[in-house]
Amino acid sequence: MQLVYLGCVFLTIVLLLTFRRPLYQAVLGGLFMTVLLFQIPPSGIWKQTMAVFKNPDSLSVLISLYFITYLQQMLEARSQIKLAQQDLNGLFHNRRINAACAPLFIGLLPSAAAMILCGDIVKESTEGYLDSREQAFVTSWFRHIPESALPTYAGVLLMANLSGVPLPKFMAGMIIPVIVLALLGYWPYIRKLPKDPGMPRSTQRGKDAVHLFQHLWSLLLIIALILIGKMSVVTAVFLVIAGAAVIYRFRPKELFSMVRSAFEINLLLNTFLVLVLKEYISYTGVLQNLPELLSSLPIPAYLIFALLFFAGAIISGTNGIIALGTPLAFAAVSGGMPLMVLLMCMCHAASQISPTHVCLVVAADYFHITLGELIRKTLPSTMLFCGIMILYYNILLCF
Repeated sequence: MQLVYLGCVFLTIVLLLTFRRPLYQAVLGGLFMTVLLFQIPPSGIWKQTMAVFKNPDSLSVLISLYFITYLQQMLEARSQIKLAQQDLNGLFHNRRINAACAPLFIGLLPSAAAMILCGDIVKESTEGYLDSREQAFVTSWFRHIPESALPTYAGVLLMANLSGVPLPKFMAGMIIPVIVLALLGYWPYIRKLPKDPGMPRSTQRGKDAVHLFQHLWSLLLIIALILIGKMSVVTAVFLVIAGAAVIYRFRPKELFSMVRSAFEINLLLNTFLVLVLKEYISYTGVLQNLPELLSSLPIPAYLIFALLFFAGAIISGTNGIIALGTPLAFAAVSGGMPLMVLLMCMCHAASQISPTHVCLVVAADYFHITLGELIRKTLPSTMLFCGIMILYYNILLCF
């Protein structure tokens, strides 16, 4: 019965989005249905709402979102993103590379706020050729490809630890899925873009490369501080903001004016409500009932766990289902690296259509579309990817 209730919660959100209600209203409707159907007491409502501020991971999402928005405004004030776009045009002279590779690169940042920086470059590269829904898809799809395979993300590290699969072996197995993801984004949308960026071909590519570094040093430094310095996203972005204030010679008046303008209430409110919804769903314990329900299905064990990880990632995000399902999956199926690849791909695919995925909220807000429009645009590619990965799993078992 709990799963029926959960279905009603998501149906409420989908219906409200279908009727083009703002995202915050749709999520509030989902929260109301969760409280009503699962009979969460007032004490539980207060506790789970406050958990967003007590949970370091959730709180860091909100803080990093604000900091990245602040940094974005600093870069825009000094035209750094636009100049970087010109450098990319000179270096590659290919609009398609700009639109696809920039989100891939920025996707190394394990932060939902990176979507804003990706959106800037994708919009600049595709304006006039893709509509806002297609731009949002390209931004979200390519930005998340690194998340499926790199150990800079918690989900990959957690599953590797619980499954015992060596990371180098897993990453080798993910080469084909990463290529498939890139092709699924390239073929329907990136291919529509003309290669010519509309400006003369550069004759000084070395200088363009140096200028690109100069204009993107802030993003490169954030990535280095996170990957090499092992800093949190919040700390890394704050330090870069401080450095940018000095290097770009911002006056105190400019910096103070951006303190307020970077506080985008709709973006932060929508993100906060989605985080609250995740806490409420976690409180219900419905995720723990999924294995029992799926075990009764007349299908192979690996498909049962593929469905479990897909459904679980939609409900509560990848880390929750990875923590719950990985020990069960590897105890029931001797799959090794192929099984980890399949399960991680199912998690990744589900995250691209999950209403609880904060990045989708940010992308939808940035391109001024509804979350439902972005999910509908993403769904066909997601389902095709899942089908290809099931086939790929069976091929891996032959070797």
